[in-house]
Amino acid sequence: MSAPGTFTSSTPTESESAALASSFEPIDGHALLGQLGSEVASALSAALERLNTLATTGKIGRKGLRELREYIELARRIGIMGQQVNRLAAGRVRQNVERVDLTAVLKEALLQHRRRIESLGFEVHQLLGPAQVMSDPTLMFTLLEALLEWSFEHARAAIDLRIELNGWPVFARLSSRFRFLSDEQVEHSLVSFSGPALQTMSWRLLQQAARTMELPISLEEDGAMAKLVIEFPRTVNDPSETSSLRDRSDVERQGLNSKPLAGSHLLVLAARRETRSVVRDAIRHMGLMVDYVTTIEEAREFCSGGMPHALLHESALGGERFERLRAELLTDMPHLVFIELVEDGQGLETRKIGGRQFSCVAHGSIIESLPPTLMFELSRPR
Repeated sequence: MSAPGTFTSSTPTESESAALASSFEPIDGHALLGQLGSEVASALSAALERLNTLATTGKIGRKGLRELREYIELARRIGIMGQQVNRLAAGRVRQNVERVDLTAVLKEALLQHRRRIESLGFEVHQLLGPAQVMSDPTLMFTLLEALLEWSFEHARAAIDLRIELNGWPVFARLSSRFRFLSDEQVEHSLVSFSGPALQTMSWRLLQQAARTMELPISLEEDGAMAKLVIEFPRTVNDPSETSSLRDRSDVERQGLNSKPLAGSHLLVLAARRETRSVVRDAIRHMGLMVDYVTTIEEAREFCSGGMPHALLHESALGGERFERLRAELLTDMPHLVFIELVEDGQGLETRKIGGRQFSCVAHGSIIESLPPTLMFELSRPR
């Protein structure tokens, strides 16, 4: 039985089967909605206080302006996390399991958050041993982003991040340990040890992502310290295991009967990892062969070895260099499909360039609009 303040999701051993079954119970939608509303309202109320100060005094200092921006951004992040929790809990995510370098992905995520880490005022210690696991890359990115968001939100001193290999058979353990109570809170007993203070929306997303990936997750509180541990049973420690897990993934994918564009080849040109992850999630059910590049030169080099049927690109990478690439590719393949991901707009739009019409999909509606756009563009006669 777990100690007070400890929340666990266990591996499927006989002694813990009941705990595992409980950890995968459907999420309480009413409770989630209530928590979401409460956290968003709290952030917006704090932002409103700054606005009231501005309205009363007619001025606002740099600190107040920074806090105003931070609270508005926090409200936005909470809303997005709530949407992600709901989508994962609905069970509509189809996982495409492949070999993922857990250590490399976490290091990249930390690098992307370097400015936020600098603003924390304390260090993030990284003891990250090598570990490769079989997982869905998009869900892995969601999991690690939620882990960092939760840790940054609650840490009051240095964060210790570790990746270690444990046990037999070998499995990877990812842990985050930090002090979540200040000296003043401990001294005056301002926070009870019941645990809910740590169970914010970032924790809900982290917990739901782990459940969706069937990863054991535990959270322990010891005084002012919190320690989160995520285990990866599908750790790759020999080639036969990799082969076995890939075979299992192939069988799972064969069970999906919705492959409308099976055999079509899509090249995604996107510099941002977030964009690549959302695109991957949006089109995983379509049976497409997909490759990803991050620069125009990489796209040119890729196409020199074989042309895709469609090229999806971020608008931020547009410009003279991209238009030269477009002209080169259309010379070799006049019917090559181009789809642009634009930051603004709604759903599907069209744009005319050089006498030709191209489809544009708003970044905020990739999940809903990209699949039908690909269906239309790749299915229509040329």
